[in-house]
This record gives sequence, structure tokens and C-alpha cells, in this order.
Amino acid sequence: MPRRPRPPRRGRRPLPRAELPELPGVLTAAAVARTVAAIAAEQDPDGALPWFRGGQLDPWDSVEAAMALETGGEHARAAAAYRWLARRQRPDGSWAAEYRDGAETQPAVESNHAGYLAVGLWHSWLSRGDEALVAELWPAVRRGLDLVVRMQLDSGAVSWALRPDGTPDDTALLTGNASLFQALRCGVALAGLTGEPQPDWELAVTGLGTALRTDPGAFADRSRWSMDWYYPVLAGAVTGEPARARLADGWDRFVVPGLGARCVADHPWVTGAETCELALALVVAGQPEAAREQVAAMQHLRHDDGSYWTGLVYADDARWPVERTTWTAAAVVLAADALSGATPASGLFADPAALPAPGVADPTDSAAPLPGRAQP
Repeated sequence: MPRRPRPPRRGRRPLPRAELPELPGVLTAAAVARTVAAIAAEQDPDGALPWFRGGQLDPWDSVEAAMALETGGEHARAAAAYRWLARRQRPDGSWAAEYRDGAETQPAVESNHAGYLAVGLWHSWLSRGDEALVAELWPAVRRGLDLVVRMQLDSGAVSWALRPDGTPDDTALLTGNASLFQALRCGVALAGLTGEPQPDWELAVTGLGTALRTDPGAFADRSRWSMDWYYPVLAGAVTGEPARARLADGWDRFVVPGLGARCVADHPWVTGAETCELALALVVAGQPEAAREQVAAMQHLRHDDGSYWTGLVYADDARWPVERTTWTAAAVVLAADALSGATPASGLFADPAALPAPGVADPTDSAAPLPGRAQP
């Protein structure tokens, strides 16, 4: 029988008042507030947070959008989005790859969806210190990451999906695995917070990190996609000089000066989310000015209401697809926070080293301050 998390203290720990992110000359705090409001406007009354009202919802992008709501001070809305996901988790720890109007429309089990709630919940904890929410959602995080560990392959990489018979596919995807590296580390942090260490997660994230840094052959070749270029840096698997070298190596292939980052190397298509995620990777690599330039470059995708178009086919000067997605807007907010350090959770992306390494002491110990938390 699974253990329940230990009862939390009542209420929330007091945190310093968070300011809205602001990047002078690029985004004012008021502009960020409009973007957060635009994300909130797409949320359904039951908490579901799709790409846009009436559109598809996938767990990974929904968590990213919820983190932006949290960054903008919308804690109740972010919590509602996480609760919506928790209510739809399957007994094996998985979620469907896609929902529409609350119904499963793509039932496939993908590992990156199973893991990402851990990142959202740790971000929420850093932002608000809401111990009751951590206790409530911890079982869903635990089931999801237990599934991720069961999907780990001998190489240390994690299978991208389960086959219809329930066994892991032999293919691993680099971007998804980098995201899972971050998710497992957030899970280890949450495990320390709840007093339920998870040694299997610690072993899994160690092997996964080694694969991400040293074994490119463990992953399918999707090098056309910019996410495979920058995501190992964004997620903290590759840091320091190797991170800077990795980003420099792909720069001319993926970055279009003045417009942002291509989604795919061989298409004249820049996308807002990829550009802002590249900015997050640049912050991790210690290149904040380059990161700021990328956030500024993609502002041509901004709509008057604060939302963002997904992308631009610059060869045709045409927005494509013709949609303004919550996760694109979310990437802007999270990049602005990482650059400005406005909220207590800004270090989650800006400083991956702030996450506890596997095997660290319980972060609730008074001698071990919570990583990323501003201390009294």
C-alpha cells in the first residue's frame, strides 16, 4: 500500500512579496500582467488549461501554462489546473497524450507527460510555499514518476511511450528525456519535502543525466528540431562551458537574427515558445544578454491582448499556425521571470544547480534551506 505524505503544517509559509517579471525596454510588468490574463482567459471553469479555449490539452503544455499563471500571482488558477490533471490520472500513473473537452482523444502513454507535474508542483512550492497543495498532489506526482522510472531503458534513457501491450518502446527522445531529467530532480526535491525519499528516482536521474551528457546514440536522431539542441541545457543536464559550446554550435542553424529561433532547422518558421525556451537555456549557460535579445526578437508575435501567436513563416510573412497558444505565452512569462528574478521560483529555470542533487539531506531540515527559496 502506498505511503501517504506526512501531514503538512497548516497554511502556507510566508514568502517575500513577489513582483511581476519586467524586462525594461522589452516587457513592462503591465505587459506581463496582460499576458498572464490572456492565459487565464483560456482556462475552463473546471480548471482545464488547454492550448486555447475549446482546443486540445496535453499535460506537459498545460503544466507550463499553469506555471506562468503562478508566476503572475494566479495561484488558485494554477492549482486548479494541477487538480484537473490529478483527477484524470490513470491508475498506472499516466495521462492521455491529448484531451478535448475533458475526454481522452489520444490515449497514448508518453513519458514526458507522466513526469512534468513534478516540475509544476515544485515551481508552485517555490512560489507560494503551499504545503497543503503539495500534500494533496504528491500522490499524483509519485505515481507519474514511478511510471517514468519503469519506462527507463538499459542505456539510462527513458522510453518515449508505452506500446499497446504496456511495455516500453525502444525509442527515446532527447527533448523529452531532458525534460524528465528536470522532472525527476524536482520529484527528488518534493520527496525530501514530504519526508518520503525515493531512491529509485535518484538512481534513475543519475543514469539519465549520464546518458544525456555522454551517449547521443541512446536517443533517436531528431537533430532537425531546435528543442533537441537547447533542451539539455535548459533542463540542467548540460551546464557550464559544455552548455555554451553546445548553444554556439547550433546558433547559426537555428537562430534567425531579429526574429527568434526556428522550430525546425530546414523550415523558414520561427516560433515563440522555442525562442523563449532558448532564452531560458541561455540564462542557464550564463548568457543573459543573449537571452534578453531572444525575448525581444520574438515580440513580433505579440497580440494586442497580451497573447502570442505560435509562429511566423518569415519567408511568406505569414503567421502559422493561426492560433495563439497558452504555452507560447507561458514561455514568454517564464523567460521574463528567469531573466528578472522577480519571483521566488525564478531560479527553477535560471539556476538548475539550485535543485538538490540525488542523495541530499531532507530539504525541510532547518540546517538545509529549501533550494531556490528566499530565506527569512
